[in-house]
Amino acid sequence: MGDDVPLAGLLSLLTLLLVLSAFFSGSETALMSLNRYQLRHKSREGHRGARLAEKLLKRPDRVIGLILLGNNLVNFSAASLVAIIAFKIGGEPAVALGAVVLTLLVLIFSETAPKTLAALHPERVAFPAAIIYYPLLKITYPIVWLTNVAANGVLFLFGVRAKHTGLQALTREELRTVVHEAGSRIASQYRQMLISILDLEKVTIDDVMVPHNEIIGIDLDDDDDAVEAIIKNSEHTRLPVFRDNIDNVVGVLHLRKLANLAQQEMTKDRLQRLLSEPYFVPEGTPLSTQLVQFQRRRERIALVVDEYGDIQGIVTLEDILEEIVGEFTTDPADDGEDVVSEGTDTFLVDASANIREINRSQNWELPTEGPKTINGLIVELLETIPEPQTCLKINGYPIEIVETDDNRIRSVRIGERLPEDTE
Repeated sequence: MGDDVPLAGLLSLLTLLLVLSAFFSGSETALMSLNRYQLRHKSREGHRGARLAEKLLKRPDRVIGLILLGNNLVNFSAASLVAIIAFKIGGEPAVALGAVVLTLLVLIFSETAPKTLAALHPERVAFPAAIIYYPLLKITYPIVWLTNVAANGVLFLFGVRAKHTGLQALTREELRTVVHEAGSRIASQYRQMLISILDLEKVTIDDVMVPHNEIIGIDLDDDDDAVEAIIKNSEHTRLPVFRDNIDNVVGVLHLRKLANLAQQEMTKDRLQRLLSEPYFVPEGTPLSTQLVQFQRRRERIALVVDEYGDIQGIVTLEDILEEIVGEFTTDPADDGEDVVSEGTDTFLVDASANIREINRSQNWELPTEGPKTINGLIVELLETIPEPQTCLKINGYPIEIVETDDNRIRSVRIGERLPEDTE
C-alpha cells in the first residue's frame, strides 16, 4: 500500500489521524469536566449540545467506551502509518525514529494541548462533541456494548459494581461554597441572604430571642392608666399579657383587636377576652425548625421556655426573617444605641447587646458559641463580675470594662481587632 500512495497523501492522512486523536482526547476531558448543574440548567433552557451531553453522561461508561474505541483506533492507525512513512523515507533505521517522533506529536498535539484547552473551556468543546457522539454512539453501539460488558466484567471481579450516575445532591457546606464562588453573578446582598438561609440550622432561637428581662408586656396587676400607656407606646403589634411577672403569662394580645373596643370603655376583663393562647417553644430550637413551626401553626410570636418550663425570652417571626435579610425595622430602641463610635478604632458597647447582632452590624468576629451577650461572654471568661477599667482581650479584640453594677457588666469599650501575635 505504501508504494502505491504518494508520500504527500500518507502525510495528509497522518495529519488527519492526529487531528482525530486530538478531538477524542479533548472531548473526553471536556465532557468529564462539565459542571453538572450548569449542564442541567442549559439543557432545560433548550441548548441542543447541553441536552445531548446530559443524555450521554447518564451512562458515562458508554461514552467513554466510544471515545476510547475511536482514540485507540486512530492512534494505532497512526503508528502503522508512521512506520510505513518512515520506512519509505529512510528504510528500517528510520522506523524507530518515527516511533519517537510520533510519540512526541501525539503527546503535544493530540493529548496535552487539546486536554488543556478542554479543561479551560469544557462547554466550548463538549457541546459540539456531544452532537457528533450522540449519533455515532447509536451506530457503533454493538461494539461499544461488547466492550463495556467485558470491562464491567473485569471490574466485577475486583468488587466494583457499575451503576447509573445521577446528579449528586450538594451538602450544605458545598452549597455555601457554590454561593461564595458565584462572585459577581449574584449581588452581594442576595448572596449574604442565601448564606444566612443555609446557616439557619446552625442558629437557635436563643441567639435571636428577646431575653426575659427585656420583655415588654401588659401586667394585669397594674392600674388601667399604666396598661393604657403601655398599649399606646408599644412599638409591637403583639404583646404578652401576664400577672405580676412574665412567668405568669395568660395570653398574647394582638393590638389590632383593640379596634373592636373603640366605642367601649376598655377594661381588663374585656381585654382578657381578646387574648390568644400563648405559644411555647423549647430553648435550643433551630431557627429553620421554628420558621416551619410558625408557618404550620400560623403564629408570629412564641415564648421560649427552658427544661423546667421557665420563660427565657420571646422570639418572633420578624426575628427569624431579620436573621436572613438583616435589620429592616426602624425601631428606635435598636437604632444604633448598642454600639457608639468613640473614634476611628474604639467603640462604646452596651454589654447586654447580643453578640451575633454586634458581629453583623460591626463586621466583628467575637465568639458566638456559648453566651449570647457581651456581658455573658466576659463573665464566663473571667468567672467573676470584673471591676471597671479591667482590660482583657477576646479573640484578638481589646476590651475595657467601663461600667458595672452588683450583678452584671453594663458597658464596655472595644477596640479594633489586633494581630494574633500582638499582646
